Amino acid sequence: MTSTNVRKDAEDSGPSGYAAARLRLLTEGVRSGPPRRAALAELTDEWLTGLFAAGAEGLRGVSLVAVGGYGRGELSPRSDLDLLLLHDGSDSAGVAALADRLWYPVWDLGLALDHSVRTQSEARKVSGEDLKVQLGLLDARHLAGDLGLTAGLRTAVLADWRNQAPKRLPELQELCAERAERQGELQYLLEPDLKEARGGLRDATALRAVAASWLADAPREGLTDARRRLLDVRDALHLTTGRATDRLALQEQDQVAAELGLLDADTLLRQVYEAARVVSYASDVTWREVGRVLRSRAVRPRLRAMLGGGKPVAERSPLAEGVVEQDGEVVLARAARPDRDPVLPLRAAAAAAQAGLPLSLHAVRRMAVAARPLPTPWPAEAREQLVTLLGSGRPTIEVWEALEAEGLITHLLPDWERVRCRPQRNAVHIWTVDRHLIETAVRASEFTRRVSRPDLLLVSALLHDIGKGWPGDHSVAGEIIAKDVAARIGFDRADVAVLATLVRHHLLLIDTATRRDLEDPATVRSVAEAVGSQSTLELLHALTESDALATGPAAWSTWRGSLVADLVKRVAAVLSGDAAEEPEAAAPTAEQERLAIEAIATGGPVLSLRAQTEPPAEASAEAEPSGEPEPLGVELLIAVPDQPGVLPAVAGVLAMHRLTVRTAELRALDLPDGVEGAVLLLDWRVAAEYGSLPQAARLRADLVRALDGSLDIAGRLAERDAAYPRRRGVVAPPARVTVHPTASRLATVIEVRAQDAPGLLHRIGRALDDAGVRVRSMHVSTLGSNAVDAFYVTNGKGAPLPGDEASLVARKLEEMLRG
Repeated sequence: MTSTNVRKDAEDSGPSGYAAARLRLLTEGVRSGPPRRAALAELTDEWLTGLFAAGAEGLRGVSLVAVGGYGRGELSPRSDLDLLLLHDGSDSAGVAALADRLWYPVWDLGLALDHSVRTQSEARKVSGEDLKVQLGLLDARHLAGDLGLTAGLRTAVLADWRNQAPKRLPELQELCAERAERQGELQYLLEPDLKEARGGLRDATALRAVAASWLADAPREGLTDARRRLLDVRDALHLTTGRATDRLALQEQDQVAAELGLLDADTLLRQVYEAARVVSYASDVTWREVGRVLRSRAVRPRLRAMLGGGKPVAERSPLAEGVVEQDGEVVLARAARPDRDPVLPLRAAAAAAQAGLPLSLHAVRRMAVAARPLPTPWPAEAREQLVTLLGSGRPTIEVWEALEAEGLITHLLPDWERVRCRPQRNAVHIWTVDRHLIETAVRASEFTRRVSRPDLLLVSALLHDIGKGWPGDHSVAGEIIAKDVAARIGFDRADVAVLATLVRHHLLLIDTATRRDLEDPATVRSVAEAVGSQSTLELLHALTESDALATGPAAWSTWRGSLVADLVKRVAAVLSGDAAEEPEAAAPTAEQERLAIEAIATGGPVLSLRAQTEPPAEASAEAEPSGEPEPLGVELLIAVPDQPGVLPAVAGVLAMHRLTVRTAELRALDLPDGVEGAVLLLDWRVAAEYGSLPQAARLRADLVRALDGSLDIAGRLAERDAAYPRRRGVVAPPARVTVHPTASRLATVIEVRAQDAPGLLHRIGRALDDAGVRVRSMHVSTLGSNAVDAFYVTNGKGAPLPGDEASLVARKLEEMLRG
């Protein structure tokens, strides 16, 4: 049926003609979506215009105005009619009679009506008192009567809105936040409210209001399509239920999907979630911009007064190579080249999450457009930055969502596409699959002090349910995917095997603990055989708890935790073997021996810097093959005559020069026959936080001064920290220091697990020196943002520490790190 035929059926301005035309329009199979909503609004316009003309004969200074959704020309099948009868106050009795001629026919048809009768001054007064009324009037549209009266109201309301925006926008933001608290997030709910939930139609309308204020504007890419999709789903919901409802109940989802021509209810929910995610992200970006503009307006007059006029220059604080902080956001440095730096998106994301700051929309979009694909396998820095991002706790979520909004996550991890926005029809789960995976990583970041390989824990948390996008057992499918992903991002064969085991058996502990007899040795033995090692068991235990806590409140309890802990204890007993000895030092290389002899001859430190590389990665189809080896950092070799304070001196000098320690080993070196003296050899891999590496000669000069006491490292580091105020950043788990008294017969092993930070190794070295112990050897590794360091220490006589003394040293070290 054409629009002309529909209007012909509605030529009678009475209810019966409009009702018949309306029914025909809503049952047309060929028209849906925006055309049907617009046609329904047009049909309703004509009917109401007819009613107005019949009832307003002889009246002057009155107009009929559509507001709200009807004002935007969008009517869903069961939408309210939002109407304002506007008048100049000259004939109140005539206006009242006209109102009756308008409202009663609407009620007679059973249509919901939100109506008011006001003068322009009354409308402005009410809108100034009631934000919801003001929002509705922003979409005011003339239907009938005095066009000048309507135009005058629109002009006045928009002027009021723009003048009052600094006050009213924070009020609107608070209203949106309160509604989100009550209704939840549309992108995760199994029975969402399409209008009221966060990311729904109300938020889309709020973004229109912000744009109308001229204070800020929402990112428009995809927003119109997202809003249209939510409106289409609401139309289908109204038609299938016959009710004016916005809640997409479970029992109606199959019918709504069929009405929209979709495969099934899961496809419907996924489309709803994708649309809601666009609206939510646009809201986050827009409200952040509103806050920035309002803060800028509040501060600018004071700055101008202090500086004598002129526009202040925004301060830019470096965070990482190519990444800076500006106006409370993470942006790209002016010299950043995303087209030549494929690791930049991960580096920027990790820096933002660690600093607890949002990634700017401009930065994300620039990287999405220009970033080159990472080679396969990924370079070491990319893998480390991913681990740092995953280990940053709660801030990871906002940063991850920013990357995902612009397609960078699926660009980096193509397998993510199958779990993105995928619903979970399980009463226990409160998140979609993709959000559950990120929530699991957030929970796992709290347990990084419990495991020796926090990087494997965090990556297994990200991948443990990756198989849910495939048919069959998601653990079996996930194992295959995890192997591929882990190899692609650069883990070696042994680590790939561990990650595959964790994904394959991520439900093993909880299922066994709650469904099997733990007194049966066969039960415990089967778990031990599946897990294979103590270190994997340690990881699986932390992953199990992280997964359950990220699922929902019903998935974990003290009782379940005690059952799993009991099972882990029994399995550990089966897997336990002899205690590990201190690793035997490898024979020195010719270069190490040369440096050691030179150190003895000169009586001071000798060092060399050498780039450490790996073979060139196989380039992907999109990448430009360079044929150059991938840099892993710089190998720093230092030989120093054995003396107290070497560790804090070296670590302090590196911290002063903004060098990050990735791995570090320290050991006493056996010298050739005929060479007298003792030498400590430090073999470290370092990388610049940003900028270029310092010259070796400058490092040596500062190290000489640090060892002779003429360089105040602690003071220099304190001055630098004071110059750069501490950001709120992430709240990391507390440091954990443990003693392993049986791990070596020659020394006491003290293990430190802590959040990596500038100067961390310097502080640890000073604390050990202050405690009067000597570091015989050490093995330091930085895994993402986590430092896992083992120190083999002795007393002044070269013997292991007594138990009480070792415990006291560990306790003081832990107190220092937590202080």
